[in-house]
Amino acid sequence: MTNETIILHRVKGMPAQDGAGVKLKRVINQPAFPHKDPFLMLDEFKSDNPNDYIAGFPSHPHRGFCTLSYMLAGTMAHEDSRGNKGEVGAGGLQWMKAARGLIHSEMPKQENGLMWGFQLWLNLPAREKMSEPDYADIPSSAVPEVTIDQGKVRVLAGDFMQTTGPVKAPGRDFLYLDYRLAQPGLVRLPLHQQDARLIYVYQGELKLSNTTVKAGELVDLNPTVEIDLQVTADTSFLLLAAQSIGEPIAQYGPFVMNTEAELRQAFADYQNGTLA
Repeated sequence: MTNETIILHRVKGMPAQDGAGVKLKRVINQPAFPHKDPFLMLDEFKSDNPNDYIAGFPSHPHRGFCTLSYMLAGTMAHEDSRGNKGEVGAGGLQWMKAARGLIHSEMPKQENGLMWGFQLWLNLPAREKMSEPDYADIPSSAVPEVTIDQGKVRVLAGDFMQTTGPVKAPGRDFLYLDYRLAQPGLVRLPLHQQDARLIYVYQGELKLSNTTVKAGELVDLNPTVEIDLQVTADTSFLLLAAQSIGEPIAQYGPFVMNTEAELRQAFADYQNGTLA
């Protein structure tokens, strides 16, 4: 099987800033890769320089989608307009369904040391965009791990080898795995016949046939074929897979709806105080 058959698209994360100036790497939601239904955005933030993250993400609105934060190192605190408060530390997750509207902040709970994690934006179908918001903190201890020959796989969402991840999104099942591989070897990816299957390498490198994918790169893979990866020692990557929603996407900043009229309404609701 040729690389062209396996890899549909390949992109490198680009430097960006968000919040009050947090430096990050934007992987999905950049000019070279705007989105992959239903995945709207993927950011990686990694720095041991507090000037890169200390300002955090002060209060800001969202409507029409879900966010999922996953920490590898450091601690972030969440507060929102519905009174939810929580902290997510290394290995933990924070799930927020903004739906009809939330205003929240995400601020670092440290003044030095390494801050490293990811934020994923997951779209909602039209029927759920104006539903009630939801929020959950999931500690590292609640994330199951599966042992494979090369290392371990943390199951964040979905089902993998008879193991189910803790993130629940009824009606929108998706797969989110964190492969942490200590030994070189061949790894077969799960095949779920889903519309989207993405890999983001955040440490080390791997090979797909004749293509080497290095840390900081994402590949959009053919979701319908068996794929084996050749991994080196100390390689880590995220796997994302899901069925597409198949609806129009209208996005501007923190709002993701189906039409421009709905976007204008979201801005109006935020300005007049009725969004959240």
